[in-house]
Amino acid sequence: MTTMTIRGLDDLTVNALKEKAKKEGSSVNAALVKLIQEELGIKKKKRNVVYNDLDHLAGTWNDKDYKEFLKATADFAKIDKDAWK
Repeated sequence: MTTMTIRGLDDLTVNALKEKAKKEGSSVNAALVKLIQEELGIKKKKRNVVYNDLDHLAGTWNDKDYKEFLKATADFAKIDKDAWK
């Protein structure tokens, strides 16, 4: 293993790297090595994308909303038999 020094990192970059390491539960060095390896194609990026942009809607429907949804999407359950011949 080789030791390298990286110069010229601005505060924004350093803080972002520290935050990334914290989220991953790793050291700053390990996070930086991982980033470099992924960027160079040596190690594949994990694609565990978590979407939470609709979380505020979870559990907010009542029976009326549910029935309206079923009515509005009923056509999606119909199969056009002619299209599948």
